[in-house]
Amino acid sequence: MALHYHCRHCGVKVGSLEQQSISSEQLGFTSLTNEERQEMITYQQNGDVHIKTICEDCQDALNRNPDLHQYDRFIQ
Repeated sequence: MALHYHCRHCGVKVGSLEQQSISSEQLGFTSLTNEERQEMITYQQNGDVHIKTICEDCQDALNRNPDLHQYDRFIQ
């Protein structure tokens, strides 16, 4: 099983973790609501998990321009 983190705004790959066994609690998934989990986490048939996050560049852009929060994708 691999965990793949991608930015929800620009799509850049933030990183990956290769883990054989890790719990949802260790990953912090249990602190998310069901709606957040459905929006942010995708389970693949091969066992990989894709997680939407925010990269540093997009976070900086959001900090400088708070009005960008209204858009799902603001960096092309």
